[in-house]
Amino acid sequence: MDGEIIRFIKVLLICMASLLYCYSIASKLPKGKLRLLSLLPIFPLFVVLPLDLSYVVLTSGITIFVTWLTTFKLLQFSFDLGPLASDPPLSFPLFASIAFLPTRIKDIKTTPSVQNHRKDSNTPQELDQEPPPKLPLNLPAKVGLFALLVFGKSYVDLVSPIVKLCFNCGILYFYLDMVMSLSNIFVRSSFGVEVRRSFDEPYLATSLQNFWGRRWNRLVSETLHNTIYKPVRYDVGSPRWMAVFVVFVVSGLMHELLFYYVIRVVPTWEVTWFFIVHGVCVAAEIELKSALGKKWHFHGAVTGPLTMAFMGVTAHWLFFPQLLRMKYSPLW
Repeated sequence: MDGEIIRFIKVLLICMASLLYCYSIASKLPKGKLRLLSLLPIFPLFVVLPLDLSYVVLTSGITIFVTWLTTFKLLQFSFDLGPLASDPPLSFPLFASIAFLPTRIKDIKTTPSVQNHRKDSNTPQELDQEPPPKLPLNLPAKVGLFALLVFGKSYVDLVSPIVKLCFNCGILYFYLDMVMSLSNIFVRSSFGVEVRRSFDEPYLATSLQNFWGRRWNRLVSETLHNTIYKPVRYDVGSPRWMAVFVVFVVSGLMHELLFYYVIRVVPTWEVTWFFIVHGVCVAAEIELKSALGKKWHFHGAVTGPLTMAFMGVTAHWLFFPQLLRMKYSPLW
């Protein structure tokens, strides 16, 4: 345990030194190819950092927050876009917090290029104003529900697969929501900036587009939108459906990489196929809505349960088998 803590501290110091370089040197270079070239040594470093750790919680945390999100945020920063690009420039502590933590900041004066590309109604993001939550749960309530689900899961392993699936979905949702809520609390209390929720009651989604674009982990959704969707859609000139599909493929590969870091076994590619299936369905949904216009209208009482049923079936089939392999990993 002591050795793992020492390795984790070393990883954190490397991350902080890398960000200090990005802030003090790379940021002084002109945006575009030159700044991107200056950041290229950082990206492979972030890829190998999780391999120095063995505990699941630490490995998965570094993978998600550094190897994935920080890398993609720095890619945006190369072109003076994204949450790290600000006018006036952010202080280094706030720069590092936004880069490392899963926090969505609002009310920071950003560059015009960021403001002009904040919304794209033709993508699965649906980044219009956030409605107030219909069933608000504060952090203590989420912690309590998470603890109950984890405690109760040992008693439902032999019960109906549907009940077990509901427990797995609840544990995953509350765990991620708690992590991001704690991150929001830290950034808001430390820097006095306003933050936005990353989750918006995903169990109330009325379509796959609504689930992935507005309700489930919007930090990742926005990051992939800016780093993958826009270049594929506008720079390459690909059709909208292809850009959406590529976003889901990249997300699947990143999740596959996460599971590899944690389990350290050859990938089964089930998780990638989970996102491929959803990418095809979301792309088809967007194109159908565009083609049919107002004719595409079904009550949420119908589409909501169908959406959750589809999510549950595909997650049980392709996503959770790989996730549950962590339970038997010797790396705990």
